[in-house]
Amino acid sequence: MVHLFSRQVYPSVRQTTEETLVDTANLLAEIVAFDLQDEKITPEYLQKRMQSYQQRNPKAKIWDVEKSDVSLNVYITDKNGIVLFDSENRAVGQDYSNWRDVYLTLHGQYGARSSKGISKYDTKGVSSIMYVGAPIYHQGEIIGVLTVSKPNSTTDAYIASAKSELTFFALILFGTSIVVGAILSWWLGFSFRKLIDYAKKLGKGEREVQPQFYGKDLNVLASTLSNLREELDGKEYVEHYVNTLTHELKSPLAAIRGASELLQNDMDKETQRKFLDNIERESARLQNLIDRVLKLSMVEQKQSLESSQSLNLAILMAEVLDGFASLIQQKDINVQCSLPKNLTFIGDHFLMTQALSNIISNAIDFMPNDGRLSIDGKLNNHHIEINIHNEGSQIPDYALSRLYERFYSLPRPDSGEKSTGLGLNFVKEIIALHKGEISIENKDNGVNVCIHIPKGHR
Repeated sequence: MVHLFSRQVYPSVRQTTEETLVDTANLLAEIVAFDLQDEKITPEYLQKRMQSYQQRNPKAKIWDVEKSDVSLNVYITDKNGIVLFDSENRAVGQDYSNWRDVYLTLHGQYGARSSKGISKYDTKGVSSIMYVGAPIYHQGEIIGVLTVSKPNSTTDAYIASAKSELTFFALILFGTSIVVGAILSWWLGFSFRKLIDYAKKLGKGEREVQPQFYGKDLNVLASTLSNLREELDGKEYVEHYVNTLTHELKSPLAAIRGASELLQNDMDKETQRKFLDNIERESARLQNLIDRVLKLSMVEQKQSLESSQSLNLAILMAEVLDGFASLIQQKDINVQCSLPKNLTFIGDHFLMTQALSNIISNAIDFMPNDGRLSIDGKLNNHHIEINIHNEGSQIPDYALSRLYERFYSLPRPDSGEKSTGLGLNFVKEIIALHKGEISIENKDNGVNVCIHIPKGHR
């Protein structure tokens, strides 16, 4: 584009110069018309005036270009094309009738030409000179031609200045375009990388808040990905739970059905009461399983906390332990809770109560009578670290990797019964909603549960 514009500078300046020469030639032609018609043209007088003119210093500043001399030359021919006057005093008496500027003007047309010639303004000695002729009239007839000439090299400085300024602004525009393009490219790259990371996390089933972008289309795309993930999750979720729940319901339903069939036969009161207790126990098991599944499904469908508040860990744990007071007293468990009173974090009160209750419940279930339950916490790099350690049988190695698996459970030491196998999965989902982590490991003749929760997460 700079090259194309630069190519237009040269002809534009030339055209402007030619237009000025046309005005000058016609003005001078009108001035000398009276003298030429009476054949009173005095070359010596005109030569003197031209010399005075050529010695002038205009002291002009045009477009930051200093002009310190004048560069017009003039020659006059009669109606036959013979030179009567030449400001350069070289062509008087010569026949210029075939020169384009003279020939066309004598024939009533616009006469102009550009020819090579010697000029003091050209360092190379040979310059392109522009000639413009104007007719000299007497009573409507052309009696001569006045031609004004100007070396084209005198406008080179203006052309160079225009090109230089054009190039300067073009470079500024080019640099600005690069900066804007770089910023736009970085923004698009950053936005797409952010969108790709979001899509990858959705693909892995991770919870992630939908990112916001400066642009409607990217936000719509992110929202579409989120909706698509939710729809796919819902479909997979239903399929998975229909299969797993059906499997888990088979055992208690079979027990209830078997007991009900046996109750139709004649039997003693003690045996009858035994089967009725079995039906009641299996019904409670079914109810517990359904309740747990509903709670877990509610948590799993959440992408973020809907409500949060500042929670004091010591107060929260005291509420949880109060709920297990009778069971703790029954098993004569020694509870040592040493939580600092200033440990606070942002979270959902109900969900965190449910999570800690599940952990305490599991700890008590797997503890022997007279066992010790230790609870402590501390602030660690803007994270609250909670450790819940129970003395008792350790988790078998084969089960460590399956603790968070849905419907997987270990038999309780006292009764040999298994739970629904949804508790720890429920806890993990709640901790994940709080942007935290949970780990369970065998430690010091027991099991230690460690929870990390960001202090300021909302």
